[in-house]
Amino acid sequence: MSEPRISVRDYGRLPDGRQVHEYRLDNGRGLVLTALDWGGIVTGLWVPDSSGRTDNVVLGLASLEAYLAGAGSYLGVVAGRYANRIAGASFELDGQRHRLAANDGPNCLHGGPEGFGARLWQGLPRRPSDDGSVSLRLERVSPNGEMGFPGTLHVAVTYTLAADMSWRVGYEATTDLATVVNLTSHAYFNLAGAESGSALEHRLKLHASRYTEPDATGVPLRHVAVDGTPFDFRRERAIRADVGYDHNWLLDHPLDGALHPAASLHDPVSGRRMDILTTEPAIQFYAGTWLNGSLIGPGGQPFTRGTGVCLETQHNPDSPNRPIGPDWPSTVLRPGELFRSATLHRFGGLPTG
Repeated sequence: MSEPRISVRDYGRLPDGRQVHEYRLDNGRGLVLTALDWGGIVTGLWVPDSSGRTDNVVLGLASLEAYLAGAGSYLGVVAGRYANRIAGASFELDGQRHRLAANDGPNCLHGGPEGFGARLWQGLPRRPSDDGSVSLRLERVSPNGEMGFPGTLHVAVTYTLAADMSWRVGYEATTDLATVVNLTSHAYFNLAGAESGSALEHRLKLHASRYTEPDATGVPLRHVAVDGTPFDFRRERAIRADVGYDHNWLLDHPLDGALHPAASLHDPVSGRRMDILTTEPAIQFYAGTWLNGSLIGPGGQPFTRGTGVCLETQHNPDSPNRPIGPDWPSTVLRPGELFRSATLHRFGGLPTG
């Protein structure tokens, strides 16, 4: 073991000349995360396996240019101002209709074509804490009207690596006008190693008794019980490739601000396990269905269908267009309120000696 530490390096320049930085967080116990201030992109996450071999377990690209060219995949980004889809790229709030930027057929996906994943954030690394954790705080101000969303939003995302081999993502936001907020991390995981081929033999468990049946454009139709369907992951099982999973599940826990179990992902070959706990009411499981080989990893491996999977903790898609209730918790943020959300990724299957 070594001391926890954080470092920064120049990563490249945007076409307009602005500098992008990559931050490296190391908990001193084998867990290492690298992230950009461009889009909050997680470029790598190194985790030991059961034999002590450390490998990167999130899909990443070789350069800033590659990330800019592959922006539509949302590889590793912070998705917002509203993660997932808003139907018809519009919603009504307090009697006013807001028109958003459409970038997924008729819908607005992940905040529009220039959402939070395509913006430069301010990186604020923190000195290691007495408890052995190390953190990076990313901040930005999303102006009123950005991608059509109302309100000037002050938003912060904090990545923390702890001594217990966990990665925590914390979100905070305030606004000067009523708006909607839904934030998530769009990291693609492959616990065998980011360039080790398919993740579809990973075993998945979701703490969810219902999923959201979508229409052809991914917008919710209704919430449906998972019983007797390919969407039942209440018991851990292999993902497989028979269904092109890109669906939302309603988590069974209460929405009380506390962290609750949401999902577990296990790679039987490496032994790595990732348990996800969240304060959020839902999770989007995306099995890398649309990866087509156009994105190439730093080692030259094309990312194809199922190379990596996303487990995006969130509120339900299209919530701004649904009556608020137990199945459709509000995503509205008003002046004077603090939006706060957290998701914890805890890694197991690690060496015991």
